[in-house]
Amino acid sequence: MTAAPATPCIVDAASVVALCGAVADSAIERAVVLYLDPEWMLLGRSDFSGTMAAIAPPFRIILSEALRLDAAALVLAHNHPGGVATPSAADLGYTRDLIRIAAAVDIAVVDHLILTADRAVSLREGGWM
Repeated sequence: MTAAPATPCIVDAASVVALCGAVADSAIERAVVLYLDPEWMLLGRSDFSGTMAAIAPPFRIILSEALRLDAAALVLAHNHPGGVATPSAADLGYTRDLIRIAAAVDIAVVDHLILTADRAVSLREGGWM
């Protein structure tokens, strides 16, 4: 009998890339939300698809799933198909709104990563959040 694989712990941006990096190669914008327990162990994941130029996963769906899973924290990652990993004004505004809305129900947004085929940028590490 083999042991079940351990639940991943999200310790840094590289942990997120390991779980979400496949979205980086998509021709359309895709987003992933990782739901975490208080020790940042992975509870679940939601995937969203957008257009070639934008994605904005509905806050209601994100928070509904976070509450269903009793998540303490979440991480958002999305790709930029054009290859530029710098966050846009829309990315920063969306992140600020998600932080504010999630905080109202005691859920922390611990990072938002932008992924391209050859780069991952953490908004937390970059000082944008």
